[in-house]
This record gives sequence, structure tokens and C-alpha cells, in this order.
Amino acid sequence: MLLEALTSTAPSFPSFRRQCPTTLSCHVSFDVSGLNTRRNPTMKVTACSKVESSSFPLEKKRKVVEHVCLLKAKQVLSDKDEKDMLDYLYTSQYQMRGIVAVSLGRISNDNVENYTHAVFMRFQTKEDVTKFYENPFYSKVLKEHVMPYCHDLVNVDYESEVEDDMLPIFRKGEEFNYGVEFVHLFAFDDSALGAPVEDALASLEKLRKEFPSLIVQSTQGSNFNLSSKEYTHAVVTRFRSSEAFEIFLGSTEYRDVRRLLIHASYFICLQLTSSSRAIKWLWMLFCPILNIGL
Repeated sequence: MLLEALTSTAPSFPSFRRQCPTTLSCHVSFDVSGLNTRRNPTMKVTACSKVESSSFPLEKKRKVVEHVCLLKAKQVLSDKDEKDMLDYLYTSQYQMRGIVAVSLGRISNDNVENYTHAVFMRFQTKEDVTKFYENPFYSKVLKEHVMPYCHDLVNVDYESEVEDDMLPIFRKGEEFNYGVEFVHLFAFDDSALGAPVEDALASLEKLRKEFPSLIVQSTQGSNFNLSSKEYTHAVVTRFRSSEAFEIFLGSTEYRDVRRLLIHASYFICLQLTSSSRAIKWLWMLFCPILNIGL
């Protein structure tokens, strides 16, 4: 079953103060669809052009705070219980302020950590994220509609920037009606932090600008969630389609950045066996559910 990724908006969007990023790391991807009750056709991408510009030409940036929650569902989870869990997670945005956008779904690729579902939320400020965790309604959703079906979860949060325009901020418009969310979670050892990590993350950001035909939006930052200190950095990339994601994954440019991570940052993919713990990299692919919350 495909799972639908949904988006939402908030009534206001105040200015952000620039804050120092902390730690986070993971790498995930999932297909997303619009709010239609029927499945939208997949957007086809036949070529990837290398262009030094983003999908949104605006240069002015706006601060946002990204939240990623990875779930490990029980093997006995039924389709009905799965839909109920994701529906409650999605509609929780209507019970609290500060949530700018929501995208969620089932992870479709195997991963060594055995995560099964992912939830992505965008907030206006760090304070909004704190209030989100403390909100009694959200606590009830976790207790009654999530944890009965899951045996573990991990939360990572980071501050980033997006183009200062309504559509990219709120993840609205035709470009966000389809696609794949690709989430990297990294765990850099202290010995790897500094210039090597900054160069590697800068290279990933450069790819976003070079492939606007494949990538709709990408954010990255350091994790400030103390409950997941094992992760140091995160990158969330929205691709235009599953095909665009596959083209990007097989591109020479991406393979070069991957080698940079391995060489300059002692990067280690979680899918590999290694005694070194300088860096972990976990990536997942999940498809969004349709009709959720409708």
C-alpha cells in the first residue's frame, strides 16, 4: 500500500533569529502525494540538467525548524491500525500552533535499524517544537494511537533555511503534490566534526542547486534534540518523483559527494559492517499513504 504524505499551513510566520545548529544525523526517503482522494500520476523525469540555480529563484532566506520522527512498528500492525496511527499523527497539527507543514508515510526500503514509518514536520521556531513535545494532545496521540502499534521511535530536530516565499516555506504548490522525501541521518564522531563535515554537507547543498530538475527543496542542519544525541546532522531532500530520486542516486555528482563523505569525514553507511564508529548513515525510502485525514 502506498502511504500519502500531506501538507498543512500555519496562519502566520514570524521572523527567526539565527541560532547555532547542534547535532543530528539520518538519511530517509519517501514518496509523497497531494491531498487528492485518488492517486496522482507519477511525475516523469527523463533527464537531469545541471544548473546553478534552485527551483525557487528567490535569494532571500527564511529560518525554519525541521522535525523528523522515525517509528518501528510491530510486525502485527494491520492496515486499519496503520491508517489510524498515521491519521492521528497527521491531524495533530490542527490541535496546536506552529506547525508549518507535515509529510508522513511508510518506509519502503530495508534498513538495519528496522524503522518502518517516518514523520516529517516543519515548525516556525524552536519554541514551537518545545511546545509541540509538551502538548497534552500530542502526548495522548503517542500513548493511545502510536505506541500501542510501535515498540520504538526516535526524534531529531534541526534548524535550517528555505527560500523566503509562501510556497517553499509551507511546502505548497504543484511541485509539492508529488515526490519522494529523502532523509539522511548522520552520526559524526567528534574527531570528524569541523571542516571535513562542513565540506561534505556543503557539497550536498551544492547538489540541490545543480539539479533543480530533480530536487524541489532540501534542508540540512545540526540536531538539537537531546533525546537523540547519537545523531549529529540531518538532511531532508524533496525529490520530484521516485524516478528523479533514482537518477540522483546514480549520478556521478552524488557518487562524488558520497566518496567525499567516506574519505574526508570517515563516513560509514549503516548498511556496511565496520568497527569504526566515526559516522553512521541510515537511509530509508517510504511511500506516502493516500486519503489520510480525509
